[in-house]
Amino acid sequence: MSHAAQFYIDGCWVEPASARWFDLVDPSTEGPFETLAVGNADDVNRAVAAARRAFPAWSATSVAERVALLRRVLQIYERRTDEFAEAMRREMGAPITFARNGQAARGPAHLNTLIDVLERFAFEEQRGSTRVVLEAIGVCGLITPWNWPVNQIVVKIAPALAAGCTMVLKPSEYSPLSALLFAEVLDEAQLPAGVFNLVNGDGPDVGEAIASHPDIDMVSFTGSTRAGVLVAQAAAPTVKRVAQELGGKSANILLDDVDLEEAVKRGVAACFTNSGQSCSIPTRMLVPRHLMNDAAQIAKRAAQTYRVGPTDDPSTQLGPLVNRAQFERVQALIQRGIDEGARLVAGGTGLPAGIDKGYYAKPTIFADVTPDMTIAREEIFGPVLSMMPYESEEEAIEIANGTDYGLAAYVQSADLTRARKVGRALRAGGVHLNYPPADFHAPFGGYKRSGNGREWGEAGLREYLETKAIVGYGAS
Repeated sequence: MSHAAQFYIDGCWVEPASARWFDLVDPSTEGPFETLAVGNADDVNRAVAAARRAFPAWSATSVAERVALLRRVLQIYERRTDEFAEAMRREMGAPITFARNGQAARGPAHLNTLIDVLERFAFEEQRGSTRVVLEAIGVCGLITPWNWPVNQIVVKIAPALAAGCTMVLKPSEYSPLSALLFAEVLDEAQLPAGVFNLVNGDGPDVGEAIASHPDIDMVSFTGSTRAGVLVAQAAAPTVKRVAQELGGKSANILLDDVDLEEAVKRGVAACFTNSGQSCSIPTRMLVPRHLMNDAAQIAKRAAQTYRVGPTDDPSTQLGPLVNRAQFERVQALIQRGIDEGARLVAGGTGLPAGIDKGYYAKPTIFADVTPDMTIAREEIFGPVLSMMPYESEEEAIEIANGTDYGLAAYVQSADLTRARKVGRALRAGGVHLNYPPADFHAPFGGYKRSGNGREWGEAGLREYLETKAIVGYGAS
């Protein structure tokens, strides 16, 4: 049974306060396939009240009880992995293979990590005669985006539960089905009533009500920098903690000693992850100027190998963009790149060959992009790579840091010592050397306008904790 017409509040599936509806559209067909109930401030008030009532008891639970809960959640999630994959295929256009192996797989990865962290985490520490105690911050408002639906839900809900917090979740109205599934998982895991609550809706009505609510102690937001500013402004009068993971324009520096073929191909693959709809992917490839022509040809060949097609086809590599507005924005930015003089190497505007329906963008490569061009400065959120030339290592670092964002950065070199040195000079929250595998214990978050606070692993848990100093406690 679909719960798209209901919210999850105080341990029950309930009807919304008012009957407002939003059509969910499959981006691969442009056709509606489900109708979602969207809420308002009254629904948020009900959810916050339930979370506030549940907080004293849940925050007093033992670590062992929370670990047991997370293990039950993990077990149920793993049993329903294919359902999560199918939901994300329909709601945001992830090709089924990537939806299963890339998107849905993030849930167990983060849950396993959090369980490991929680079992070893010290909530109390003796410092002389003072006892330092880490306690749950309280009721948390969680606002998640459409591009990594389950990933962003789990990296907020799991540490909040582990810390002893209660919460109200507002997922993106474009990808609510995976959030509803996760609510079913929590319900089956017998999470106490009121600890987790879900209200669907848009930013102006539900998101703002959460961010400004006086009985919410913290808001964790993932989304655009523009929306993040609005969340922070709404939260300011109540002086609640605000954690934000926002936009990115990550540089990928290829030093002059790399295996160019391998480095470029893997850089294209990283840029095209999730059809380019990721904030931390390397969308600016910095290449030594004397290697630019060769690198551009490698990138062109790589882009031309990508299969764009139906999301239910296991061989499809690139799915559609999430909705018409996003498709039109990406098309406009590709045209802007052409108009401003970037060299179009592959792709361009319009639908890919053989496709006449769906919000599909062509895998696009630009070469000879300069730092002043729009496509070098703005987050595109589509399968578009900007290749930028540089003369020296120092110039590469300057170009990489010359952006308002600082979420991630990448360095490729045959000399790890050299890569480490360049990595230390980059102003980004996460620096990736030589295309490493994902590390789910690594803190995730950004510098500058890419946000504040960290998610993933122990760093993510600490975001949901307050520090209390009991002075004069005496020796332990």
